[in-house]
Amino acid sequence: MLDFMAGWRFAAACRGEDSAYFFPPSHLEERDERRAREGYAKGLCARCPVRAECLDYALTSREPHGIWGGLNELERRIALRKMERAAAAS
Repeated sequence: MLDFMAGWRFAAACRGEDSAYFFPPSHLEERDERRAREGYAKGLCARCPVRAECLDYALTSREPHGIWGGLNELERRIALRKMERAAAAS
């Protein structure tokens, strides 16, 4: 049996894709370049059979960089805040 990490990553739509689509470059990126890069990555995520597992991993591990499960860094921080507020309200 494959372990948790290898299992979902093996089935990911991004497997074999250039990681440059999922992570910002080391130089300052123009807004249009970022939107295009993230748009391509999010398009792959949209059709990924393990998108939920990927996003769960990124949220659980508090992954600080890149596109994971179709969300960028800011979108994941917002999702985490919402989850924390919901848990505190319970």
